[in-house]
Amino acid sequence: MTELKKVLIERLFAQHRGALQSFFYRRIRSKPDAVDLVQEVYVRMLRVNDTDAIRNPEGYLYTVANNLAIEHAVLERRHAKDIDFDEPVLEAELVGPAGPEEQIDLQLRVKRLREVLGQLPPKCRAAVYMKYRHGMSYQQIAEQLGVSDHMVQKYLGQALAHCRRRMARFG
Repeated sequence: MTELKKVLIERLFAQHRGALQSFFYRRIRSKPDAVDLVQEVYVRMLRVNDTDAIRNPEGYLYTVANNLAIEHAVLERRHAKDIDFDEPVLEAELVGPAGPEEQIDLQLRVKRLREVLGQLPPKCRAAVYMKYRHGMSYQQIAEQLGVSDHMVQKYLGQALAHCRRRMARFG
Protein backbone atom coordinates (compact mmCIF):
# COMPACT_ATOMS: atom_id res chain seq x y z
CA MET A 1 0.00 0.00 0.00
CA THR A 2 1.36 3.37 -0.91
CA GLU A 3 1.78 5.94 1.79
CA LEU A 4 -0.27 8.45 -0.22
CA LYS A 5 -3.22 6.03 -0.38
CA LYS A 6 -3.08 5.51 3.38
CA VAL A 7 -2.95 9.26 4.05
CA LEU A 8 -5.94 9.91 1.74
CA ILE A 9 -8.02 7.21 3.41
CA GLU A 10 -7.07 8.40 6.90
CA ARG A 11 -8.04 11.97 6.00
CA LEU A 12 -11.33 10.75 4.53
CA PHE A 13 -12.10 8.87 7.75
CA ALA A 14 -11.08 11.77 9.95
CA GLN A 15 -13.69 13.86 8.14
CA HIS A 16 -16.47 11.26 8.03
CA ARG A 17 -16.06 8.99 11.08
CA GLY A 18 -18.83 10.64 13.10
CA ALA A 19 -21.20 10.78 10.14
CA LEU A 20 -20.53 7.11 9.38
CA GLN A 21 -21.25 6.11 12.97
CA SER A 22 -24.53 8.01 12.80
CA PHE A 23 -25.28 6.39 9.43
CA PHE A 24 -24.84 2.91 10.91
CA TYR A 25 -26.58 3.69 14.20
CA ARG A 26 -29.71 4.89 12.39
CA ARG A 27 -29.85 1.56 10.57
CA ILE A 28 -28.90 -0.96 13.27
CA ARG A 29 -29.62 0.81 16.58
CA SER A 30 -26.51 -0.50 18.29
CA LYS A 31 -23.69 1.93 19.08
CA PRO A 32 -21.02 -0.76 19.62
CA ASP A 33 -21.94 -2.44 16.33
CA ALA A 34 -21.97 0.94 14.57
CA VAL A 35 -18.41 1.58 15.78
CA ASP A 36 -17.33 -1.89 14.61
CA LEU A 37 -18.92 -1.38 11.20
CA VAL A 38 -17.16 1.96 10.75
CA GLN A 39 -13.89 0.17 11.44
CA GLU A 40 -14.80 -2.49 8.87
CA VAL A 41 -15.45 0.22 6.26
CA TYR A 42 -11.99 1.60 7.00
CA VAL A 43 -10.41 -1.85 6.53
CA ARG A 44 -12.30 -2.38 3.28
CA MET A 45 -11.20 1.00 1.99
CA LEU A 46 -7.58 0.11 2.76
CA ARG A 47 -7.99 -3.05 0.67
CA VAL A 48 -8.97 -1.15 -2.48
CA ASN A 49 -6.19 -1.72 -4.99
CA ASP A 50 -6.82 1.13 -7.42
CA THR A 51 -7.81 4.20 -5.42
CA ASP A 52 -7.08 6.37 -8.44
CA ALA A 53 -10.13 4.86 -10.17
CA ILE A 54 -12.42 6.22 -7.43
CA ARG A 55 -13.80 9.50 -8.76
CA ASN A 56 -15.91 10.38 -5.73
CA PRO A 57 -14.21 9.12 -2.54
CA GLU A 58 -17.05 10.24 -0.23
CA GLY A 59 -19.65 8.57 -2.44
CA TYR A 60 -17.59 5.40 -2.59
CA LEU A 61 -17.16 5.48 1.19
CA TYR A 62 -20.92 5.58 1.73
CA THR A 63 -21.50 2.93 -0.92
CA VAL A 64 -19.17 0.61 0.99
CA ALA A 65 -20.94 1.56 4.24
CA ASN A 66 -24.40 0.93 2.78
CA ASN A 67 -23.33 -2.48 1.42
CA LEU A 68 -21.89 -3.35 4.83
CA ALA A 69 -25.13 -2.29 6.57
CA ILE A 70 -27.06 -4.61 4.23
CA GLU A 71 -24.64 -7.48 4.92
CA HIS A 72 -25.01 -6.87 8.66
CA ALA A 73 -28.82 -6.94 8.44
CA VAL A 74 -28.76 -10.19 6.47
CA LEU A 75 -26.44 -11.82 9.02
CA GLU A 76 -28.59 -10.63 11.93
CA ARG A 77 -31.73 -12.10 10.33
CA ARG A 78 -29.92 -15.35 9.60
CA HIS A 79 -28.68 -15.64 13.20
CA ALA A 80 -32.12 -14.81 14.60
CA LYS A 81 -33.77 -17.57 12.55
CA ASP A 82 -31.28 -20.20 13.69
CA ILE A 83 -32.02 -19.79 17.38
CA ASP A 84 -34.44 -22.04 19.22
CA PHE A 85 -35.07 -20.49 22.62
CA ASP A 86 -36.65 -23.61 24.00
CA GLU A 87 -33.70 -25.90 23.29
CA PRO A 88 -32.26 -27.61 26.40
CA VAL A 89 -28.67 -26.66 25.52
CA LEU A 90 -29.52 -22.97 25.79
CA GLU A 91 -31.16 -23.54 29.14
CA ALA A 92 -28.05 -25.40 30.32
CA GLU A 93 -25.88 -22.48 29.23
CA LEU A 94 -27.92 -20.11 31.39
CA VAL A 95 -27.43 -22.25 34.52
CA GLY A 96 -24.30 -21.29 36.44
CA PRO A 97 -21.33 -23.60 37.06
CA ALA A 98 -21.43 -25.71 40.21
CA GLY A 99 -17.78 -25.61 41.36
CA PRO A 100 -16.58 -22.92 43.81
CA GLU A 101 -13.42 -22.30 41.74
CA GLU A 102 -15.66 -21.23 38.86
CA GLN A 103 -17.56 -18.63 40.90
CA ILE A 104 -15.09 -15.84 40.16
CA ASP A 105 -15.28 -16.57 36.46
CA LEU A 106 -19.06 -16.67 36.69
CA GLN A 107 -19.19 -13.28 38.39
CA LEU A 108 -17.01 -11.76 35.67
CA ARG A 109 -19.16 -13.31 32.91
CA VAL A 110 -22.36 -12.08 34.58
CA LYS A 111 -20.93 -8.56 34.80
CA ARG A 112 -19.96 -8.66 31.11
CA LEU A 113 -23.35 -10.07 30.14
CA ARG A 114 -25.09 -7.23 31.99
CA GLU A 115 -22.98 -4.73 30.03
CA VAL A 116 -23.84 -6.47 26.77
CA LEU A 117 -27.54 -6.58 27.62
CA GLY A 118 -27.36 -2.88 28.43
CA GLN A 119 -26.38 -2.24 24.80
CA LEU A 120 -29.67 -3.67 23.51
CA PRO A 121 -32.60 -1.48 22.46
CA PRO A 122 -35.17 -1.12 25.30
CA LYS A 123 -37.90 -3.45 23.93
CA CYS A 124 -35.33 -6.07 23.01
CA ARG A 125 -33.83 -5.92 26.50
CA ALA A 126 -37.30 -6.04 28.08
CA ALA A 127 -38.20 -9.15 26.06
CA VAL A 128 -35.04 -10.91 27.26
CA TYR A 129 -35.73 -9.93 30.85
CA MET A 130 -39.33 -11.14 30.71
CA LYS A 131 -38.44 -14.43 29.02
CA TYR A 132 -35.43 -15.44 31.10
CA ARG A 133 -36.03 -13.68 34.40
CA HIS A 134 -39.77 -14.23 34.69
CA GLY A 135 -40.27 -17.22 32.38
CA MET A 136 -43.02 -15.49 30.44
CA SER A 137 -44.34 -16.96 27.18
CA TYR A 138 -43.99 -15.21 23.84
CA GLN A 139 -47.68 -14.31 23.97
CA GLN A 140 -47.39 -12.80 27.47
CA ILE A 141 -44.34 -10.79 26.45
CA ALA A 142 -46.09 -9.63 23.27
CA GLU A 143 -49.06 -8.39 25.31
CA GLN A 144 -46.79 -6.53 27.75
CA LEU A 145 -44.77 -4.87 24.98
CA GLY A 146 -47.72 -4.27 22.65
CA VAL A 147 -46.19 -6.22 19.77
CA SER A 148 -46.86 -9.53 17.96
CA ASP A 149 -45.55 -12.92 19.08
CA HIS A 150 -43.39 -12.93 15.96
CA MET A 151 -41.84 -9.60 16.98
CA VAL A 152 -41.01 -11.06 20.41
CA GLN A 153 -39.21 -13.96 18.71
CA LYS A 154 -37.37 -11.45 16.55
CA TYR A 155 -36.35 -9.36 19.59
CA LEU A 156 -35.09 -12.46 21.39
CA GLY A 157 -33.22 -13.67 18.30
CA GLN A 158 -31.54 -10.30 17.85
CA ALA A 159 -30.66 -10.16 21.54
CA LEU A 160 -29.17 -13.63 21.61
CA ALA A 161 -27.17 -13.04 18.43
CA HIS A 162 -25.87 -9.75 19.85
CA CYS A 163 -24.98 -11.36 23.18
CA ARG A 164 -23.22 -14.31 21.58
CA ARG A 165 -21.22 -12.02 19.33
CA ARG A 166 -20.25 -9.63 22.13
CA MET A 167 -19.51 -12.32 24.71
CA ALA A 168 -17.33 -14.20 22.21
CA ARG A 169 -15.10 -11.12 22.06
CA PHE A 170 -14.51 -11.35 25.79
CA GLY A 171 -13.23 -14.91 25.37
